[in-house]
Amino acid sequence: MAKTILIVDDSSSLRGLVKLALTRAGFAVLEAGDGKQALAQVEQAGKIHLIVSDVNMPVMNGIAFLQELKKNARHKFIPVIMLTTEDEAAKMQQAKAAGARAWLLKPFNPPELLDAVSRVVLP
Repeated sequence: MAKTILIVDDSSSLRGLVKLALTRAGFAVLEAGDGKQALAQVEQAGKIHLIVSDVNMPVMNGIAFLQELKKNARHKFIPVIMLTTEDEAAKMQQAKAAGARAWLLKPFNPPELLDAVSRVVLP
């Protein structure tokens, strides 16, 4: 059975590119356009093995999403990779403190993304 990864980004074209890379690698993929939608997806979905999230999004940004996700005991161990254009050290530290496991910059390199995914995805 394929492991499930949730992609959270307000850009549908970027979600499509990430989805393509992940599905070609054998993962099942869910999508959300912001942190609020992502929280709803996490609640509705079965097991999610990994989340790949942007930082800058409307409604609820990636760091606020991560903080809310980790408050729930059922979801606090889902690993999260931040995939963003942000390279500000303070934002990186904020995400790490909230529980992010990795930080990748856009535009992303599919092999680099898949390497990060393979290192942190839940069994």
